[in-house]
Amino acid sequence: MLRYRCVMARLLVVHHTPSPATQELLEAALAGTRDEAIEGVEVVVRPALVASAVETMEADAYLLGTPANIGYISGALKHYFDTVYYPCLEATQGRPFAAYVHGNLDSGGAVRAIESITKGLQWRAVAPVLTVTGAPDRAARDAVYELAATVAATVASAE
Repeated sequence: MLRYRCVMARLLVVHHTPSPATQELLEAALAGTRDEAIEGVEVVVRPALVASAVETMEADAYLLGTPANIGYISGALKHYFDTVYYPCLEATQGRPFAAYVHGNLDSGGAVRAIESITKGLQWRAVAPVLTVTGAPDRAARDAVYELAATVAATVASAE
């Protein structure tokens, strides 16, 4: 008797969510990754301080979420990148990712950091880094939802 194993694509959501605003955005992102029109994607959610190199290598795509702290990515997301960069450098090249940044002031440094680090990893952006300034409104939550759905649909269609 032949048995077939269904292989699902895996999307790793790595986030640092220290505030009500970033929690709202994370919830919108997770809803987008689980949009009913997208099938065949397992969504794995990890806080940035515990996401590992093994989980990163096991994933087919990534969604990153961070606040902009003093114009840079959170220390937690920086810790994630420091932890996974060299172990994952060759194994994850070309994999799709998307990212969102929440800030109350300037988010430019955080966006540049994400672009620089992911360029070094040779990950492929499915959309420009999304920035949300101030309290997330309906338009911001919808934009994060769409961004997350886009990366999930990208990895679903690749399988």
